[in-house]
Formats: sequence, C-alpha cells, structure tokens
Amino acid sequence: MKFSVVIPVYNVKDYLRACIDSVLVQDCGDCEIILVDDGSTDGVSGGICDEYALAHPGLIRVIHQPNGGLGAARNTGIAASTGDYLVFLDSDDSLTPDALSVLSQEINQTGADIYTFGFSVCREGREPEKHIDPLPEHVVLKASEMPELLEINPSACNRIWKRKLFEKTGISFPPRAWYEDIRTTKKLLVSADSIVCIHRCLYNYTVREESITRNTNIDRNSEIMDAFDDLIGWYKAAGLYDKYKEELSRLAAEHVLIAASVRVLRIDPNHPLLKRFSEYMSENFPDFSDNPRLSSLSRNQKMVLKLITAKKYRLAAVMFKIKDAV
Repeated sequence: MKFSVVIPVYNVKDYLRACIDSVLVQDCGDCEIILVDDGSTDGVSGGICDEYALAHPGLIRVIHQPNGGLGAARNTGIAASTGDYLVFLDSDDSLTPDALSVLSQEINQTGADIYTFGFSVCREGREPEKHIDPLPEHVVLKASEMPELLEINPSACNRIWKRKLFEKTGISFPPRAWYEDIRTTKKLLVSADSIVCIHRCLYNYTVREESITRNTNIDRNSEIMDAFDDLIGWYKAAGLYDKYKEELSRLAAEHVLIAASVRVLRIDPNHPLLKRFSEYMSENFPDFSDNPRLSSLSRNQKMVLKLITAKKYRLAAVMFKIKDAV
C-alpha cells in the first residue's frame, strides 16, 4: 500500500466529514485512512469516525484513545499504519482532489524519503493564500548539501514522509505539547537521504480562531523555548549542531523572537514572556544578529525583528492592530 492517511480527531464535528470526504474522492485508491479519535468530548466526532469506518470497511479504520494531544494521536496513527508513505491530515483541513495521484506520480519517479508541496491558507470571506516552499522543483535534495532546507515552514502536513524514516530514526511527535511540528520535522529533514519539492498546492489549511497557533492561552507560548531546547539537545547529541548552527539560529529568530513574540504582544505588549524570548536568544545564540541566514527572512519579518530587538513592543502591537483592521 502506498499511502497511510493519518487523521487525528478531537472535537471537530463541523469539519470532519469534509476532511474525510476529501480523501475518499481521491483518484488514487492505493491508500488507507486511519482516524484517531483522541478522546473527543463533543459527543459527535467519535460517532462520525465509527460511521465512516462502518461504511468503508477495509479502507477506514478508527482508533479511540484517551486524550493525549495532536502528537500522541499522530504517533498512534503511525504505529497502526501499513503504507509506504505517511500523510498527516488535520481533521479541520482537506486535501485537493488530485493530491494523492500527483504524489503517486512523483514517488514512481524518485522514491524519495520526503515530498514537500504547497498549501492554501483558507480564511472565511477571503481568497485562499497559496504558500510554496522556495526550493527547486522535481530535484532530489538533501539537507547536508542544502542546509537551507531547515528553513522551510515546520508543518508536518504539507509533506509526506516515508514510514521507514520514522522506524529508522525512532523520531516521534511529542505528546501534550505545543509546537510539536517544529520539534519533529526539523529532525526528520536532516535524517532523510532524499527530499523532493512539488510546486503545487495539494493541502487546504483552514484557519480557526480556536486553533493551537491562534489560542489565547498566552502562557503556553513559552513552550516554543522548550521546543528549541529539545531541538538543540537532539542536534548536539547527533553531532550535527555545529554544521547547522546558523540554520538553527535563524529558525529561533523566526519562531521565538518573531512568531511567538507576535502572538504574545497581540494580546499583551507588557507580558514578561517577551523579555524571556529575548533572553533566550541571547543565551543560546548570542551572535544571532550577525547571522547571514537572516537575509532570507521576509521584509515584514525583518521589520518585526527590528522592533522586537529594540523592545518596541507597543509599537509592534499597534502595527498589527492596524494590519488586522485592514
């Protein structure tokens, strides 16, 4: 079997049917669907999973488990999977109708460990925003020869992963943690022997107000520092830290100083986490401001970084309020 589509499910009754249907309509039938009901409490999502499994025996399996978070649900799906490649599909998102056939054709040509592809960000009332990794297309790449591969977005969903890559490395998603993708994908990318990029949007990402990255539980943003402690420790243990230090420093600047800081200052520009983020960078990457890899940040990211390093949090907060209002 070519694909195992792993769908973690937690209280998504309004989105789940469209998600599963987006896999059922694929014109590549060489797949299995594994629904991992992660302790849903809405009284509906678990039943929808059972309904689909009953209607599609042999194609859809459902696993009910106590709530362990997105990472734990994915790990359960990986352990139950039998396909050559793992597709991680969040239960409020969807695949484009041709996603698996496009990926199947690429696999037949190169058989790479990882395939990365574009995704569309879908917000209610707006045109989808298309995002494609800035990598050469249909070329076999490797992080040891192209370290900037580490700088692509950390999502596990707009990629497919050879199942044996997880088995070979022992890498898994952390349970009950935010930023589970960055803790995992940045290890897998340097462990892979081959990565291929496809310049097509095959995944539709739905922005929900209650999603993890938009959650207003402000203190949990501190977990981005735990994520980088995990990454730094793993890279050092693997003897890879010195080789990828510049890329790791740039990643920390993007995800700690910029992204996490923005999430916090949008809510409270006086929150102590903002100071802690700056201290974290100074302690772990004291020369980060001289890193030549910062040149690959976008213009907006550079502007935000400048404001945050100057501790002009209120000005940055005002700038984002204006942007949100437009």
